[in-house]
Amino acid sequence: MRKTIAIILGMIMLFSFAACGKSAPPEEPMPDEAPETDGAAEDSSKLTVWCWDPAVNIYAMQEAAKIYKARNPGFGIDIVEVPWDELQTRLIAAATAKKLDTLPDIFLCQDDAFQKNIINFPEIFADITNSGIRFNDFGAAKVAYSVLSGRNYGVPFDAGTVIMALRKDVLSVAGYTIDDFTDMSWEQFVDYGRNVYYATGVPLYSDRYRETDLIMIMLQSAGVSLLNADGTPNIADNEVLARCMEVYIELIDSGVCMLVNNWDEYIASFVDGTVGGTINGCRILGSIQTAGDQTTNWAVTNIPSLDVPGGTNYSNNGGSSWAVASSSGNKELAIDFLANTFAGSVEFYETILESSGIIGTWRPAGASSVYSKPQIFFDGQSVFADIVDFTGKVPGIAKGAYYYEARDAIGLALALVVEGADIHQALQEAEDTVLLQMR
Repeated sequence: MRKTIAIILGMIMLFSFAACGKSAPPEEPMPDEAPETDGAAEDSSKLTVWCWDPAVNIYAMQEAAKIYKARNPGFGIDIVEVPWDELQTRLIAAATAKKLDTLPDIFLCQDDAFQKNIINFPEIFADITNSGIRFNDFGAAKVAYSVLSGRNYGVPFDAGTVIMALRKDVLSVAGYTIDDFTDMSWEQFVDYGRNVYYATGVPLYSDRYRETDLIMIMLQSAGVSLLNADGTPNIADNEVLARCMEVYIELIDSGVCMLVNNWDEYIASFVDGTVGGTINGCRILGSIQTAGDQTTNWAVTNIPSLDVPGGTNYSNNGGSSWAVASSSGNKELAIDFLANTFAGSVEFYETILESSGIIGTWRPAGASSVYSKPQIFFDGQSVFADIVDFTGKVPGIAKGAYYYEARDAIGLALALVVEGADIHQALQEAEDTVLLQMR
């Protein structure tokens, strides 16, 4: 039913969106760029790209275009700013109305939604498995988001690699160093965190009420998903998921985790020193560094592991990948462009890291001296090199067509468990909800 509604809305909105893309001009305009269009570029030397976030994705695409143009002088690019929700609606509209010619040459897709889109709208995505792009140069878990039935449909971009960032000055009051929190288990984190709380009155972690990020982080760290390989729910009898819930309750009951109401309160909690650390995707580094008075007090390490078979200290939360539209009249150019920038240029990744702190997932860039440069805020730690190393160790998991629905159901189950509900009963109800939505 939900998919039907989405399709209807998409068809209604197709033509209203056809001419309303917001173009993001490059910092240094290219004189031979194509006029702004929403659909695929007609000129054989020009590409049209849809993506969002001027500070990250649009900026990165602009820099990639500069590098590619230096070797291909006739190249031009038209970057159209399309918010993710709108972009998703446009994909649905184009597929359901069979108007694939309204799509650009390249578009960005959130990793969590990539497989769902390939399953529902396979006609949109170009198969780039045999394109010459070296997918082994990216972390296996990152690549897996845009793979279906062994075929590659996306070029990985930004890292959603999870880090644990902690205040060294807070840890030291309880007699700990960052090394004590490296390669640890969740049981140790609760134990050590409780000691820090007793010594300082400061929780080590904060989380938003009903938010499932930490549960998903824990689950993926053990290589387990909310869905089975065949797309059916893996919730009610998922003992690893049940263990994640148990750990979450232990974090709250011990005082190690403080619940907040929203994202702003979450950011404020570690910026103002209410809590002594955070666990999240590596983009959180930007927010941490807004606390200029805490320079040299922070350190970054890997996350705790679950005491289950396959448990690791590495996970992912967020990120996106580039797709080439199957309808593109410049498919070969689009693939070559991505292969020589996002999947083939150390210079590109050095540029976006130094200018904006954007961490990619192309592993050869991790050997660059720019990535290994000591960061003053983190007391000389080479945090970017560490994150690249973490990225290659994240377990891959299945994320099928109903992953978002399953995650929403877990959010409700988590709220019930926090209020005292039985974990297994809450998980059974969550699975029943997802099964109902799948009918």
